[in-house]
Amino acid sequence: MDGFVDLLRTMEGISPFGGVGLLTAAALLLLGRILLPTSGRRHLRFPLVALLLHLVVLGVHALLPEGSGARHPVALFALLLLLFSIGRSGFLVVVHSVLRRGVTRPLPKIFKDILQGAIYAGILLVVLRAAGVEAGSLLTTSALLTAVIGLSLQDTLGNLFAGLAIQAQRPFEVGDWIQYDPDPAKIGMVVEINWRAARLLTIELIEITVPNNMLARADLQNFSRPSGEARRTVTAHAPYHIPLRRVQSALLEAVRDVDGVLEKPEPSVIPAGFDERGVLYDVRYFVSDFQRRDVIAGNVRDRVWYTLARMAIDIPVPRRTIQILDASHVAEEKERAHEMDSREQWLRRVDFLADLPDPAIHTLAARSETRLYDEDEAIITQGHEGDELFILRRGQVAVLISGNGGGAVEVARLGPGQFFGEMSLMTGERRRATVRATVESEVLVVGKDGFSRIFEDYPDLVQHISEVLAEREGQLSEAQDRTARDPSEASSARKQVLLTRIRDFFSL
Repeated sequence: MDGFVDLLRTMEGISPFGGVGLLTAAALLLLGRILLPTSGRRHLRFPLVALLLHLVVLGVHALLPEGSGARHPVALFALLLLLFSIGRSGFLVVVHSVLRRGVTRPLPKIFKDILQGAIYAGILLVVLRAAGVEAGSLLTTSALLTAVIGLSLQDTLGNLFAGLAIQAQRPFEVGDWIQYDPDPAKIGMVVEINWRAARLLTIELIEITVPNNMLARADLQNFSRPSGEARRTVTAHAPYHIPLRRVQSALLEAVRDVDGVLEKPEPSVIPAGFDERGVLYDVRYFVSDFQRRDVIAGNVRDRVWYTLARMAIDIPVPRRTIQILDASHVAEEKERAHEMDSREQWLRRVDFLADLPDPAIHTLAARSETRLYDEDEAIITQGHEGDELFILRRGQVAVLISGNGGGAVEVARLGPGQFFGEMSLMTGERRRATVRATVESEVLVVGKDGFSRIFEDYPDLVQHISEVLAEREGQLSEAQDRTARDPSEASSARKQVLLTRIRDFFSL
């Protein structure tokens, strides 16, 4: 027993700092055991092993004879182990326990690594000084060594400073989903940021290690900021002959109740292009669970397919136009004849055309065309020149008149069978109002050239049309001005004025 005590005293005498170092290392290990959380206590293994090895080396040092050349290197090694134990334990207690409780955000790992590395570097300098070596003079006296170290550490230092810049700017944090390359396979969740690189975990559970200097140069996309919602897009094709609004409404309803698609911000559907397959639509929606983005996209495509199938809208495949001259002309002629009959029926709904002979109506139908207008699209604009008559076949339009103040006031709404633009058609005057589609609308358009042809064949029609237009305009004028004293005289004058203007406009 007395021999063991003598050994301890001997070790205390040869231990650095006169035994205070041993007590400090042991106290820090005990403090770390108390303060560190259970998950962090595993970090105490290294300082504990270093302290035990220090004691072993001290024992070896005590057993070496006086004057032995190995005593000094063994003592330096013991000092190194003790300082490593104290440095690591003190770092764990201060950074992982004390500072962690005093700040709202944990210290980034790269700063922890740099601080720990600085501590180890300081320990090495202390041991070198104890060995009688000046590290500064060693580096300055060897230019070649300095150049070699600088070149070998070029990439390492670049990654280190890039990592510091990333931590200072914080373009992403652990847990964020980022993309640093145009390749979608390079999308991953950040699981670690250290002094050299960042580790990403892709949706395929593949780990990617990206150097910090590469991340610093890349055009980063962070799908987790500024909020957890990220917009995704699924594309779909639909045939050209299906109205765009119908397809958009169907796709919008299809995506609304898909699991994982957010209600706010609301989904949207836009025509994204036109190609050989048909109209390309972008179905845009938002998700908050970015990790399930591919699963949600698959569910959206499922719902789009079923919705289009229920509405009998075929998803078109690439097509090529091949012209073959055969009996199909019969079907084309039949379809063309059906369209002509339909146009003639719509023309008969116009009051000043209702009494025209069949050949005249047929001529107008042959020289007319069908146009489709989108919702909120202007068909004619007040003040513009025009020489076309519009008959509304489908949809609804609003008639707007701009006052002196510049604001437009809605004065009427027109539905299928009603028409507008007749005064500009017959007299060439500028448009008196703006007509704008309130929903998707289809109109039958008859231009000046059609009427020029029938006036050549039926010159007496000019008189009839001028009388009907004058009567219609007279009714409007009487409704606006109840003080007219002689309506019959005013009507006769209007007929003559309109007749003259029509003849001048058509050069009759």
